[in-house]
Amino acid sequence: MRTRGSHLWLATVTATALAIAGVVLGSGPAAAAPTYTYVFPVVGHSGYAHKHHGYPASDIIAACGLPVVSPVDGVVLELSRVDKWDPKVNDGATRGGLFVSIKGVDGVRYYGSHLSKVARGLRPGVPVSAGQRIGNVGRTGDAGACHLHFGISPVCAGTGDWWIRRGIVWPWPYLDTWRKSDPTLHRSPQPEVRAWLAANGCPARN
Repeated sequence: MRTRGSHLWLATVTATALAIAGVVLGSGPAAAAPTYTYVFPVVGHSGYAHKHHGYPASDIIAACGLPVVSPVDGVVLELSRVDKWDPKVNDGATRGGLFVSIKGVDGVRYYGSHLSKVARGLRPGVPVSAGQRIGNVGRTGDAGACHLHFGISPVCAGTGDWWIRRGIVWPWPYLDTWRKSDPTLHRSPQPEVRAWLAANGCPARN
């Protein structure tokens, strides 16, 4: 459903949508699939490519200052209000500058970075709602232009596992559908993230 007068696209994921995504719900009697509401993470004009350098993620190109919102109901896992990036050190853990990561009610982690600011009142453990502003588009950290780096991953160590947090599955197939007005076309990344975690576990890396 698209909300008139705004740039928020609310996506209700049902068992039908999961079937369209090719998800096998299991054998035996059919169980009701959980329902989640998804929102495109940038409010306002934006664009993104179906590719990303080095690892799966999406850079959503948008003007600095545009609102960044939580894509789903959830709870804040981590955030940084200070840009610690130093190109002389080139530490991957600080490359995202100001960021927020959220554990959605679907169990998936959503990461947005290069923010110009993080919304007031946010801290680890604070609940957020789909569509709630969590910050603004910026170019902090290792960013050459205003954009939101958007990553999807499982919650592994919970905090500090930046190489997983930055993204392990491609967001664009889900971003594409969250912008559509037909809810039967919307998809959840939950099945793909669960499959990745079952196949790979949470690898350790220093």
